[in-house]
Amino acid sequence: MSTFLWVIFPYICLAVFVVGHVWRYRYDKFGWTTRSSQLYETKLLRIGSPLFHFGILGVAGGHFLGLIVPQSLTDRIGISHDMYHFVAMAFGIPAGIAALAGLVILVYRRRTVGPVFSATTVNDKVMYAVLGLVIVLGMWNTIAGGLLTIGGEYNYRDGVSPWFRQIFWFQPDASLMEGAPLGFQLHAFFAFLLFAMWPFTRLVHVFSAPIGYFTRPYIVYRSRDDRPGAGAGTRAPKRGWEKVG
Repeated sequence: MSTFLWVIFPYICLAVFVVGHVWRYRYDKFGWTTRSSQLYETKLLRIGSPLFHFGILGVAGGHFLGLIVPQSLTDRIGISHDMYHFVAMAFGIPAGIAALAGLVILVYRRRTVGPVFSATTVNDKVMYAVLGLVIVLGMWNTIAGGLLTIGGEYNYRDGVSPWFRQIFWFQPDASLMEGAPLGFQLHAFFAFLLFAMWPFTRLVHVFSAPIGYFTRPYIVYRSRDDRPGAGAGTRAPKRGWEKVG
């Protein structure tokens, strides 16, 4: 069971993540969207969406530093374990609270606004539940590991982080996760489950950032007549482009 959970299962989820995105892009390109519901309701959306998206960006940045950057590197540049943990809590907890609060507002909006609820698929409902659980477990691990445990808190950078990096080297050591507290195990399990669900939900819009928006040409709107004279009416439009100025 340990080998399946911490060696086989992550690769299954990552394979579904990659193949699922390729499949959906090829066969459901017009469905590759967040299915925006802004036309139905804007008040709650203006509050919940920024909270959730900016919070998730902060959470993602914290996970990158905690999982990808090895502890030996931060030790080498003079960042002690206590200092790192303090910074992780100072930025991670507010980011997690913002993401969770935004998610609660968005789910409440989706459940109480009829047209928005009608546009929600079963896959999206399950995704919201798993995403919320992942965020809550992550916050609990941060708080329990840094605030509630005095002397001898679990250092995930000695266990979870090396195991995560080993996945991409195809040498994951299941024993590293066996020694992790249950909260970290559940957080890792549901996070990989979320990756497996990703291609089949509205989360695919993460990979559709409007980068071309910054390089597209300007759209110029102008009237054919600057100011028609009183009683002069309007002249017949000419074919093609007209000289400006």
